[in-house]
Amino acid sequence: MRKFKKINLLIVSILLVSSVFAQNNSYKKITVADLWKNWTFWTNSVYGVRSMNDGIHYTTSDRVGNILKYSYKTGKLTDTVFNAVDAGINPEGYDFNSDETKILLQTNYRRIYRRSFTAEYFVYDIKTKKLTPVSENGKQQIASFSPDAEKVAFIRKNNIYIKDLETGKETQITFDGEYNKIINGIPDWVYEEEFEFNKAYEWSPDGKKLAYIKFNESNVKMFSMTMFAGSNPELIKNKLYPECRNFKYPKAGEDNSVVSVHIYNIETEKTTDIDIGEETDIYIPRIRMTQDENTLAVFRLNRLQNKFELLFADMNTGKSKVIYTETNKYYIDENDFDNLQFLDDGKYFVMTSERDGYRHLYLHDLNGKQIKQLTSGSWEVTDFYGYDNITHFFYYQSNEESPLNRAVYKVSIKGKKEKLSESGGTNRAEFSKNFKYYINYFSNVETPNFVTLHNAKGKLIRILLDNKNLKELVEEYGGINKEFFKFKTSENTELNAWIIKPPNFDNTKKYPVIITQYSGPGSQQVLNRWSFGWDNLLAQQGIIMVCVDPRGTGGRGEEFKKQTYLQLGKLETIDLIETVKYLQKQNYINPNKTGIWGWSYGGFTTSLCMTKGADYFSSGIAVAPVTNWRYYDNIYTERFMRTPQENPDGYDNNSPINFADKLKGDFLLVHGTGDDNVHWQNSAEFSEALVQANKQFNEFFYINRNHSIYGGNTRYHLYTMMLNFWKKHLLN
Repeated sequence: MRKFKKINLLIVSILLVSSVFAQNNSYKKITVADLWKNWTFWTNSVYGVRSMNDGIHYTTSDRVGNILKYSYKTGKLTDTVFNAVDAGINPEGYDFNSDETKILLQTNYRRIYRRSFTAEYFVYDIKTKKLTPVSENGKQQIASFSPDAEKVAFIRKNNIYIKDLETGKETQITFDGEYNKIINGIPDWVYEEEFEFNKAYEWSPDGKKLAYIKFNESNVKMFSMTMFAGSNPELIKNKLYPECRNFKYPKAGEDNSVVSVHIYNIETEKTTDIDIGEETDIYIPRIRMTQDENTLAVFRLNRLQNKFELLFADMNTGKSKVIYTETNKYYIDENDFDNLQFLDDGKYFVMTSERDGYRHLYLHDLNGKQIKQLTSGSWEVTDFYGYDNITHFFYYQSNEESPLNRAVYKVSIKGKKEKLSESGGTNRAEFSKNFKYYINYFSNVETPNFVTLHNAKGKLIRILLDNKNLKELVEEYGGINKEFFKFKTSENTELNAWIIKPPNFDNTKKYPVIITQYSGPGSQQVLNRWSFGWDNLLAQQGIIMVCVDPRGTGGRGEEFKKQTYLQLGKLETIDLIETVKYLQKQNYINPNKTGIWGWSYGGFTTSLCMTKGADYFSSGIAVAPVTNWRYYDNIYTERFMRTPQENPDGYDNNSPINFADKLKGDFLLVHGTGDDNVHWQNSAEFSEALVQANKQFNEFFYINRNHSIYGGNTRYHLYTMMLNFWKKHLLN
């Protein structure tokens, strides 16, 4: 009997183990269709919330274009500000005038580049319910109200116009605008892409003057792209003959637009030139109004981007003076430009700077004198939200807790600091005007987007969105299974990384591994935030996914970020090789099955790893890669590399094209032929170098697709192809 009981217990134990094993293998399978057709794991959020002037109400628009007014405190609808059905249009965007009596509505949006677009604009008078087109003479760009809402400025065909809303008169104030030659009031391609703005004009506070930047790109060399009819016959009128599209694109070391700053006086109808100095080979990345209606702030940056000057210009005379100068032995980070704000008291401005080795907040008077360093420490201010001139608090986001986390704080002029966000992970805030309320967007590895409303003291008012269903759903697909880790390289550099193991991970098995990375200057992929999709799909296939932030990435201070200066790709490749060495020491990694992939800068580092690091990587996918920095635009490239004329070895010693003969593993090269950013030229030239080196590889080009490679069935096709590649080369 005793023996029988032991046998029964053994059978029960086996059944229990089998049951657990079955449960671990019973998860649902993620498909490419889940990601790019069905959007199965789409993370919901709260979009389009705009604070009203009173700071206690906000507006948002619904699917048909109605603009609805809500109470922050109760969340209840209080008014329909604009009824799209009654008006007969469905706006795609909107802006209020300063006193919220009128709305500027945007329809018929058509994208040009990343931030530029054309549209048709209408002015809606809330009181009279009258809807008036801004212009009936063609589509417009970047329309905006004057401060008194009596006029609207806009751009058409590279010229600036002003519409008087009372008289209906449309006045053209510049006449030299010409495609691929002169641009008024909007940036050229490279400014738009790398200085990240699409509006290059500003109204004076009294609405009597308009300041604008003129871009003379006459000497900028032309780049041409061939566009095919493809799946969109409307794109090309004559399907037999592809269309050649030409636009000005300044590559590294080549001529830029010559920029100038001007003031148009509406009353006198005269234009005044602003003195921005004798040197023309410079950048003007921003102009911005101060609180003084006659003083314009001009941001001046030298070609090397290591000297920033803030000029105050008299809008009546055009005379200017430098009130603040900052130099850096590497470069000035462009993210600091948008953080410079003039306080409402008209006495101070606040800015972020890396002058002490980490990005922090600084307060200056209008003579440029530093009054106070508002934040300090071995951590970084990662975003600046603004200043409350009633409570005298500055609101910001930082990674003080960890380079992997983001939290929301406020600090007073006297140095009193308070943390507003509570949960550890990634927190981002959107404040109401007057800073009475804020919406907090939170996520971490285990929590999808969790959106809450708080008052200025951080007290929770209510939960707006919890994505609870998504959190439960991913458990049905095997869960997140992501862990953070750190390791030290042979050069004693500590790197941050994460790992995703298969849902049914068995540490007695040997798994193939894919390193996914971006690696670009100041970027961060290893963050404590929600993500579920492609990496998890590959993990389900039986592949361990690893991501690492090599030297040159952000969140760890200036020296860590800027040590790749003048040698992009060198240290990143070394650190990615070090990652492979570390992983191969783990008993669950198959040392003969190591893949790497990346997009854009990540495609560049992938290409380097597959050539210069060929002994460590068995397979790789490079999507839209830079393959020689001589082919990329000058603002971005020269910021980190200087010009090819000054630093030829820095360019050539880390160009994948120059190491094509070292390729050993299985390689897939992907690019869009309509990529206006990282030109197809990069992959075409790399392809030729590989062919001439007699290297076998795979390549695929997506017709007309830009840098993001999307539209129609494109993303589904791309990710299916990549999945099949990994199956063939890592799982067989």
